[in-house]
Amino acid sequence: MAHLMAGQWLLLLMWMAECAQSRATRARTELLNVCMDAKHHKEKPGPEDKLHDQCSPWKTNACCSTNTSQEAHKDISYLYRFNWNHCGTMTPECKRHFIQDTCLYECSPNLGPWIQQVDQSWRKERILDVPLCKEDCVLWWEDCKSSFTCKSNWHKGWNWTSGHNECPVGASCHPFTFYFPTPAVLCEKIWSHSYKLSNYSRG
Repeated sequence: MAHLMAGQWLLLLMWMAECAQSRATRARTELLNVCMDAKHHKEKPGPEDKLHDQCSPWKTNACCSTNTSQEAHKDISYLYRFNWNHCGTMTPECKRHFIQDTCLYECSPNLGPWIQQVDQSWRKERILDVPLCKEDCVLWWEDCKSSFTCKSNWHKGWNWTSGHNECPVGASCHPFTFYFPTPAVLCEKIWSHSYKLSNYSRG
């Protein structure tokens, strides 16, 4: 009798382990094909044949619409009313990194492992510590050296009374390197640790 019960328990444990492994495998797969619960994201990823310019790499399976991809390339778009030129005209070389950043955030269906729940009026989820290839972060920093800003955290603390972001009272415009002395500081702090500098290279 004892042997029979032990055998039944063993079968039950094996079944439970298989179920748990199946759920874990399914969860990992689902994490790589999801859209955030955020302001402009689609509910589910899917094809978008006409994604604009820098957002086009995601056209086969995107969390963004064509219209969102077009707005991502504008200086003050309806997406977030964010003005890249808050301290004078941002250089095109610098701006292309912010457009790419916006396209990744809005369009990628592969950010699931880094999605975190938040309690914000404009979104229910955000990304945290998404690894950035070392050379991409360094190039972002290098290309923005000659542009100016007045803050090190662009997620909060702006003056929005005009309808778009302006420097808060008392904040002075300086070259990026004043607020972001290293590539890691730029990539990790500008969007409240949405990204994390990786020691790995592309590929």
